[in-house]
Amino acid sequence: MTPTIRRLSVLGLALALPFAANAADYKVGPGSTLGFSGTFQGQQFDGSFGKFDAAISYDPANLATAKFDVTVDVATAKTGDNDRDGALPGADFFDAAKFPKAHYVTTGFTKDARGNVVANGNLTLHGITKPVALKVVFNPAAGGARLSVTGTLKRLDFGVGSGDYKDTSTIADEVLVNGTLNLLPK
Repeated sequence: MTPTIRRLSVLGLALALPFAANAADYKVGPGSTLGFSGTFQGQQFDGSFGKFDAAISYDPANLATAKFDVTVDVATAKTGDNDRDGALPGADFFDAAKFPKAHYVTTGFTKDARGNVVANGNLTLHGITKPVALKVVFNPAAGGARLSVTGTLKRLDFGVGSGDYKDTSTIADEVLVNGTLNLLPK
């Protein structure tokens, strides 16, 4: 390789590097929420987790480099109903004494037929790991971004709700999970 071609190659590489897409790393900022919705005796209820952490790497132009890693303290689940809130961390539901954390980590990202971004990942809950897909909406903002996710899982697939609580005519099997994260650069 001649010195001129070598210099042109190095110059071309140097010019291309700023345009190479790398995911931006984010941490969870104030006002972020992670919640769930279900039905009990035909009535919808909504809940949220008071304590969770997430490491987010995301660039909508380069989904191959994106990654979500979310850990949830299941004992912090609240729905606004004292009886339900007292039961959720117990052995019949989350069994927080034995399984204190839920963990979701992405395995990849795709786009559905409508062009929506879908995070594919594995959720470990109640000692059971299963795939869960989440629809992703990412909105960059000054000084960070807002990330919203929604998806559906079946609680019985994870062993959540034993004994009388396995009855899906009382408590629906499907649970909607949702999150709105205010992201700050790391």
